[in-house]
Amino acid sequence: MRIMTFSTAMFLAATSLQAADVTVLTIDDPLSQWRNVDYPNGQQVTYSVGLGSGAFRHASDPTNVIYAVSDRGPNFTCKAAIKLMGEESQALCKGIKGARFYPTPDYTPSIYRLELDIAAGSFLVKDVISLKTASGLAVSGMLNPQTVAKTDVGIDLKGNKLAFSPDAIDAEGIVKLSDGSFWIGEEMGPSILHVAADGRVLRRLVPADAAADYAGADTEIVASLPAVLSRRQANRGIESMAVSPDEKFLYFMVQNPLANPDAKTYAASKNTRLFKLDRESGKLVGEYIYQLDDPQTFGLDPSDKQNAPRISEVTALGLDRLLMLERTDGTTKLHEVTLEGATNILGSRWDDPSTSPSLEAGNDLRALDLVAVPKTLRFDTSRDYRDAPTKIEGVAFLGDGSMALINDNDFGINGDATRILVVKGAVSADPALWRR
Repeated sequence: MRIMTFSTAMFLAATSLQAADVTVLTIDDPLSQWRNVDYPNGQQVTYSVGLGSGAFRHASDPTNVIYAVSDRGPNFTCKAAIKLMGEESQALCKGIKGARFYPTPDYTPSIYRLELDIAAGSFLVKDVISLKTASGLAVSGMLNPQTVAKTDVGIDLKGNKLAFSPDAIDAEGIVKLSDGSFWIGEEMGPSILHVAADGRVLRRLVPADAAADYAGADTEIVASLPAVLSRRQANRGIESMAVSPDEKFLYFMVQNPLANPDAKTYAASKNTRLFKLDRESGKLVGEYIYQLDDPQTFGLDPSDKQNAPRISEVTALGLDRLLMLERTDGTTKLHEVTLEGATNILGSRWDDPSTSPSLEAGNDLRALDLVAVPKTLRFDTSRDYRDAPTKIEGVAFLGDGSMALINDNDFGINGDATRILVVKGAVSADPALWRR
């Protein structure tokens, strides 16, 4: 069993909306170090376990137990490699369009069971559930052999191209059900996965036009998501998963507007898509528009780039009542939304990839007679806790109704550590979601 110990600090932030009591848990144990990696320039770097891409606690779980999920493993672009490995790294990328480094291609995305002891200022990694194919083979975080959606080309630290895999997974959001199984939001496909309690991927829902890209996969492939989702911008797919209190419905969304019809449209659009799925039938029953905030309103790192804000988590607060984690690299906002009164566009012309202009092509929804989900700001790190870590991506409600926020440290590639914020007083969720 791997144990990670954390030191704590307390911060009380008064806001115009509420007082938020924030407890910070910070990694300070060498056991958090995962693997030493030798870069081509002779530098050795120690990666940590990047377990904060999503989080969830089931109401039946112990009060301070949460489940977290890791993504595809350490990776970075050729541009980022200059800072990490020096200018000589560019020779490894030469002639490979879309090259992306994967220093540990054998990494298996996993689910981590974390036990928090807030009074002692520590938490334990009590269990690790590695994701597997239906027959029990370990999956990787490599790339799928996609021909419909855009994809990168994975290379190792010697510049060798890495093999594609139809079973590869970039896990980003997670919920746990009463039967012990999980549903996971997956960024690369984009897709959503039903996962058994032991980590076996039982079923993968992919866009309707993408089934052939998963030929040979060792799991059931269901091409039931709208084909328009194949137009997700690279590395901006599904990064969320939520479940209603009665477990009848799943909610998930694309983290950014689609590149529909192109990357220029994606970069300027505010309109991203939120989905509601009937879990018993496996069919979508709702699709709604969420409008991202202006990038200038993210107080710790304002910018003029509309593609800087993104959705990294969706958490249920009740039936059709959701908490959206909208963030930039440096600022995190939590918005409460409701589906009531918003336009359900499922099956409409906006799901047809040939529709022009597309939903993403304009931000004035009134001109289209469309209504986005209404938003209420509940927490903002630039206002309520300016020392929060960057890239917060997971939200879970503990047994006392407080909220645990966890960051994705990208496996420590840039020296960042995993931290957990335990926040009281900012958000109110249906007790059925957290009370034992």
